[in-house]
Amino acid sequence: MPVSKAMAVWEGGLRGGNGRYEAGSGAFSGAYSFATRFEGAAGTTPEELIAAAHAACLAMALSAGLERDGTPPTRVATTAKCTLEKTEPGFRITKMHLEVRATVPGVDASTFAAAAEAAKEGCPVSNALKGNVAFTLDAQLE
Repeated sequence: MPVSKAMAVWEGGLRGGNGRYEAGSGAFSGAYSFATRFEGAAGTTPEELIAAAHAACLAMALSAGLERDGTPPTRVATTAKCTLEKTEPGFRITKMHLEVRATVPGVDASTFAAAAEAAKEGCPVSNALKGNVAFTLDAQLE
């Protein structure tokens, strides 16, 4: 199996510093800072990257499960919302809300909901976060 990698560099102190990250493939990169992470300034955050990974992973896992069951989807769109909160003793990711909208010919709502739940529980990113982050799922057919 391939090993994925990324790198990040942070320069300066926490509030006045800034960082850049880059995917090992070179497919994406970006800047982040204290202001982007904690004050809503324009830019990215580590949590946004985790949300993107979870959305992509869930979409692939759901597509695979539906295809395996003989009802391949035409489209699966997933949005992940990652919540960072101040807790004791510091900040932590506490929640991941997953919204899935899909077009799946020949499948009913209950079958789709079960497939989405199985994908949420079984995708590799979910497995990496389980036990540390609470998941919620809103999965609907379009």
